[in-house]
Amino acid sequence: MSHPEHPSAIKSPLRLLITIILAFLIPIAIIIIMTNVLSPVIRSGAEPDPYAIEQVASRIQPVAGFKLVDADAPVSYKTGQQVFESTCSACHGSGVAGAPKFGDAGDWGKYIQQGFDSLLKNAIDGIGAMPPRGGNAALSDFEVARAVVYMTNHSGADFPEPAEPDADGATSEGPAPDTAAQATAPEGDAEQQAQAAAAETAAEDTAAGAETAATTQAAAARPASEMSVGEKLYQQICITCHDTGLAGAPKFGDPQAWAPYIETGLDAMLNNAISGVGAMPPRGGSQASDEELKAAIEYMIAAAQ
Repeated sequence: MSHPEHPSAIKSPLRLLITIILAFLIPIAIIIIMTNVLSPVIRSGAEPDPYAIEQVASRIQPVAGFKLVDADAPVSYKTGQQVFESTCSACHGSGVAGAPKFGDAGDWGKYIQQGFDSLLKNAIDGIGAMPPRGGNAALSDFEVARAVVYMTNHSGADFPEPAEPDADGATSEGPAPDTAAQATAPEGDAEQQAQAAAAETAAEDTAAGAETAATTQAAAARPASEMSVGEKLYQQICITCHDTGLAGAPKFGDPQAWAPYIETGLDAMLNNAISGVGAMPPRGGSQASDEELKAAIEYMIAAAQ
């Protein structure tokens, strides 16, 4: 008994060719689709997304930057070297505007002869082109004293290290003020005694005025917690020269003084601040990072516009 033959679906060579091509293309297409679907899952397990990491870091930054401070912990003071490097080196590092250069016994000799008390008073109150506390109102008297001893002892002096304040913030009494330069009149000469008394009174009034000015400046200074990064660096370092236009530095808030520098662009200004230009030492004599310098420049530019 014969069986009837089933008719074939491929009735021509063209259909055979199409069938062969589809037999290859369909599996390849399926493989490509599965690869695209599964590859993100595979990559997420092997290599983290850098953008996701940055986003997470930015979200947790306020928490990560929070620090608990023990109110009973001892106060930490900067060393004389730290104060010099962060504040004083801007001028004393290179001798800007007549400032005695660090390590130069010839420059410091006449100031050292005046005695430590005179040096400390000038450093706290300011003298000549130097603002009170070198422009850093956050420095304590003890830290300023440390910086004075550090600079002078590296320039020919031999002053003892100042005593650290006790827990109540009080310092031990230092040596009595120098009296060699005070005018003394012979007894019995009423006129000379009156002149000496008047000179002493005038000196006291000048010192009181300088002390009042320093106190006013310190009171006007905003807390560091309220300042931006650029403003902090300006108050700590840049103010020494830019506040008064010392040694040709463009004065803070003066549009005309800043205009030529602003025209050169932020990148050029940042490169000059990093490398130093004119009387300004590299990084203004500080250890500030590139980002901190850039922020300080932007802060000063904003004030001049």
